[in-house]
Amino acid sequence: MSNPVYDLDAQQYNLKLAEALKKIPEFKEPEWVKFVKSSPSKERPIDDPDFWYKRAASILRQIYKQGVVGVNRLRTKYGGRKNRGFKPEEFRKGGGKIIRTILQQADKAGFTEIVKPMKGIKKRSGRQLTQKGKEFLESIGKNES
Repeated sequence: MSNPVYDLDAQQYNLKLAEALKKIPEFKEPEWVKFVKSSPSKERPIDDPDFWYKRAASILRQIYKQGVVGVNRLRTKYGGRKNRGFKPEEFRKGGGKIIRTILQQADKAGFTEIVKPMKGIKKRSGRQLTQKGKEFLESIGKNES
């Protein structure tokens, strides 16, 4: 049994997932997205009209692959090199507001749930996919084939 999340090229899969997320009412692009940068390492605000859905697709795919993922880990994933003029470039984490808002929308849609660590059990805290979320992500590539 093939799994489209791993079988398809990541970029193609994320674009298909982004198109599917546009049809879900819980995933709405906030007004403030037009005016913010996605990371301190960026110099200009986001100019891609589909940025919100593409980033949401990418985040959901990361949660699918890694299991439990927190905002801090995703901030590191979406960070980049900050140009500091004559000084050497340095890594900066991505902004957390965009990631947090997307995760809250995914929670509202029923795709993710919050995982809290329990005493005595060594488990990461963060978000993990629900059964509904896994089925949605796995159904994306199958429709077209």
